[in-house]
Amino acid sequence: MSATEETIDRDAVLERYRIERDKRLRPDGSDQYVEVSGVFARYVDDPYVARVEREPVADEVTVAVIGGGFAGLVTGARLKQAGVTGVRIIEKGGDVGGTWYWNRYPGAQCDTHSFVYMPLLEETGHMPSEKYAHGPEILEHSRRIAEQFGLYDDALFQTEVRSVTWEPETSRWVIRTDRDDEIRARYVTIGTGPLHRPKLPGIPGIESFEGHTFHTSRWDYDYTGGDPSGAPMDRLADKRVAVIGTGATAVQCVPHLARAARELYVCQRTPSSIDERNNEPTDPAWFEREVLSPGWQQRWLDNFCTLQTGGFADEDLVRDGWTDIAGRIRDKVVKNLEDGKEFSMDLIDRAFDESDLEKMTEIRARVSALVDDPRTAEALKPWYRQLCKRPCFHDEYLQAFNEPGTRLLDTDGQGVERITARGVVVAGVEHEVDCIVYASGFEVGTDHVRRAGFEVTGRNGTTLTDWWSEGMRSLHGIHVHGFPNLFVIGSAQGGNLISNYPHNLSEAARAVAAVVAHATAEQIDEVEVTAEAEKAWIDLLLGAGPRRVGGDPTCTPGYYNNEGQPAGLKGKLNSAGYPQGPVAFFALLDEWRNSGDFAGLELRP
Repeated sequence: MSATEETIDRDAVLERYRIERDKRLRPDGSDQYVEVSGVFARYVDDPYVARVEREPVADEVTVAVIGGGFAGLVTGARLKQAGVTGVRIIEKGGDVGGTWYWNRYPGAQCDTHSFVYMPLLEETGHMPSEKYAHGPEILEHSRRIAEQFGLYDDALFQTEVRSVTWEPETSRWVIRTDRDDEIRARYVTIGTGPLHRPKLPGIPGIESFEGHTFHTSRWDYDYTGGDPSGAPMDRLADKRVAVIGTGATAVQCVPHLARAARELYVCQRTPSSIDERNNEPTDPAWFEREVLSPGWQQRWLDNFCTLQTGGFADEDLVRDGWTDIAGRIRDKVVKNLEDGKEFSMDLIDRAFDESDLEKMTEIRARVSALVDDPRTAEALKPWYRQLCKRPCFHDEYLQAFNEPGTRLLDTDGQGVERITARGVVVAGVEHEVDCIVYASGFEVGTDHVRRAGFEVTGRNGTTLTDWWSEGMRSLHGIHVHGFPNLFVIGSAQGGNLISNYPHNLSEAARAVAAVVAHATAEQIDEVEVTAEAEKAWIDLLLGAGPRRVGGDPTCTPGYYNNEGQPAGLKGKLNSAGYPQGPVAFFALLDEWRNSGDFAGLELRP
């Protein structure tokens, strides 16, 4: 029986949500995690390529693009398309790809449809091989973008930026790196991403374990055997492995570990919401017949963004878990309007509430249907609203707990008690293991300089850390007052489309390319948002209501909601999005960049 056919005791469900949330609250919030520095610095070493020594570089470029992931790639590509030359990517990894360079764990896939997740598909002529492309294909696509747009030509890899400083006498940024480079740039774009610096759980005794350990973003195939393409991890056949973390990464790699390891312990604090993935290969004939036409990817992007955020379209092109709940909400609103009810925000709120209760009831029922052991199944059921944590989609994760060697170590919201020299302790019981895999995610919400690894110093010696000490300040999430010719490529204070992060980057990149091309053509030396325009944008953002994604105060703790702690002004600013939603923001940004006057920016010859 589906959730729509049975009676849901709303009050009982919401009370269970409250109970589960409360047991997971911690006074230390985000401070519960350990920074990967000092004795933990090895967790960020690059296991994929050996370091190549080179001489320091001292030269000048038009645009220095810091970060070689999707943000840097789409920005570099759009700049090249706009006729801008002298574009250099500076990247700490050994190649482009960003997240997909580092995340090579077994089973890694995008969890948003490839057609909207992978940028520049139409420009590169690439057809994703499946609905949810695997990591190796996405990494290869990153390389394809770099090759096609000439972004490898002047790139510096295995290079970490140490400082970015404005030189007012020359209207240039001076970039210094760990390779003793000194690069001058007319413009700088920062696209270091929100999910690139690994974090570790602050479990007592974490440094005492005498077995093998690694973070999922630095997967050790020398230890496990196998490879990113899915070859069996044959070196784990006699190994006992513990995975700490049950978020999106663990959901993808646990099935592979369950098949490979002699024993697998999955340490769970909060279960993920696991909906159907229903992956399928792309039919080339269908793709050519139904999809491939000029502007096809932008149509898919607009369709997904519209439907996933509650808008209307004649057809759902993507048809996935992201658009499903939005479709339910939309259908309920329409039904109520047809029944003569007056449109209001209360009507939308009720539709959201009812749809979410239905969806989460179905997801919990799916756990019971797929997991053999009733006790394990109960522990795997998520008791929170779907958008409190990032929804997951998988067709093998839950079934992995039916493997004879796989055991769920549910910590009832408390996390692993401690780590010993021999293993992990949960509920007072030590479980001896040979290897601990940390699927503990990345730093979110920490200060920019800590995550990026460098400080930006603008006009009058003001640092970005100081300027953002009470929260991010910008225009469109891109331009920052006091930091001329600097562009931030991300989602915060812009569209903030969480379900498809690369879409935010693509739109921001178009805006940056338009500004730089205009300034170059008009011989403008400095581009800077005015203090008044920046303040007006911040005032607009602060006037918005609470976010649907993680903004509900009843949400279980996680990186969506500052680990359940009050976010304050800083937290709100750092996660704010355009009040009217991403569809409206992308339209606003498109009109802004095509207007030719770039309202809010001061253009100084």
